[in-house]
Amino acid sequence: MFFLKFRLMMLVAMLFGIIYAVIVMIGAYLGIRNFMVYLFAAVGVMFIQYLIGPKMVEWTMKVKYVARKDYPQLFEMVESLSLRAGIPMPRIGISQIALPNAFAFGRGYQDGRVCVTQGLLELLNDQELKAVLGHELSHLKSRDVLTISLLSVIPMVLYWIYLRFSFAGGRRQRGDNTMLIGLAAFIFYLITNLLVLYGSRIREYFADRGSLSLGNSPASLASALYKLVYGAARIDKESIKEVEGLKAFFASDPSQALSEIRELKALDRDRSGSIEPSELDALRKKTIKTSFGEKLMELYSTHPNMLKRIRQLSRYQS
Repeated sequence: MFFLKFRLMMLVAMLFGIIYAVIVMIGAYLGIRNFMVYLFAAVGVMFIQYLIGPKMVEWTMKVKYVARKDYPQLFEMVESLSLRAGIPMPRIGISQIALPNAFAFGRGYQDGRVCVTQGLLELLNDQELKAVLGHELSHLKSRDVLTISLLSVIPMVLYWIYLRFSFAGGRRQRGDNTMLIGLAAFIFYLITNLLVLYGSRIREYFADRGSLSLGNSPASLASALYKLVYGAARIDKESIKEVEGLKAFFASDPSQALSEIRELKALDRDRSGSIEPSELDALRKKTIKTSFGEKLMELYSTHPNMLKRIRQLSRYQS
């Protein structure tokens, strides 16, 4: 847990170090005193997203907040896990979509919301559902949604710099060197965007570990993730496209389900539709090899490769 948190902290420091260095060097080279306007503009956009983000998620995901009397067992699970996590009880919502998944969002502890889709409630057993809820509550506890929002500002700033110095009129006034500055900003934009995606994948490992610390078993979470993958693989592509922009919030990436299910089928040796502790233990003893294409796909994904993620869970099993 400490190593995961340390990696995320180092990533934050590295990204803000990059943007600070780029702004200072370019500003000094061009003699621009008010160059920080780009950073302030980006922070302004982020602040607006911070304010209206929850409403956008609610609208896109068709979230309906429910009362305890309607879903007593779900409330009991969330309440118990919240007490273990030491955070206030979040609002609970049901997303009226068929895609089986769960997500957490909000501006902080006091504004936390945990939502499950209708498809998820029909797919998981109690222990699996509790493990997924623990994963989502761990996101709220670590405030990593806010962390990723802050990190995502950095590629945004660099992209604006790229547009400004590649296509604006300043190039005619200062010579062709401004084109090189635009090119450098674009290269840094690509690099920082990959680093932000890396940070997003780290937080998924972190939330998986957090779910286990709340008392859930590795096998329950692994089985739940497996079911989320094959559940998403059965959903039509148009339904997945509707939530493409919010997949970073999900417990798994539905857009990768078709490719991931091919890898995961071999784990379910008894074809029961779930992953048993013995099957997870067998995975821990295996050597996993991922192809170059799979590694490249993961590089551009908000979530880790599911087989690697479940393999990590197998290492936590006693």
